[in-house]
Amino acid sequence: MTPLEQALHQEQARIGQDIGHSDWITVDQAMIDRFAEVTMDDQWIHVDPARAAAETPFGGTIAHGFLTLSLGSRFVYDVLPPLPGQAMGINYGFDKLRFLAPVPAGARLRGHFRLLEARPRGATELLRKYALTVEIEGNDTPALAAEWLTLSLFEQTLPATN
Repeated sequence: MTPLEQALHQEQARIGQDIGHSDWITVDQAMIDRFAEVTMDDQWIHVDPARAAAETPFGGTIAHGFLTLSLGSRFVYDVLPPLPGQAMGINYGFDKLRFLAPVPAGARLRGHFRLLEARPRGATELLRKYALTVEIEGNDTPALAAEWLTLSLFEQTLPATN
């Protein structure tokens, strides 16, 4: 059995299962400010704590939705190690994505992963779909819910030569 076939068999047995939770990450104002600078999205609800406290129902600044989403890449490292024989992993996109609750500056977030689908994509690729929920510590409503597609690439196994 090739490494891809082994991984496919392993992953198909885990469909529908919770894969795990990442470690908690604090989203502080400094992180929000750096994200605003890099993305050139300096809307005041993110970067002006005094104005956000006075003029929003949030009580202060909130993280960008795309910052919250981007942390998914960090959460993966805690929960989804490379598969045996995997040469690399690639973010393949999202089928569904909803921002459900604002993330106040200072909040702690973690990612929760559940495997929804695993199927081959060509001779050397495994496509997996995960339900990703980004949880806010102490909040019943998650920051976001998404169906995330990842692609694992395996090196092609060449037949042995004598």
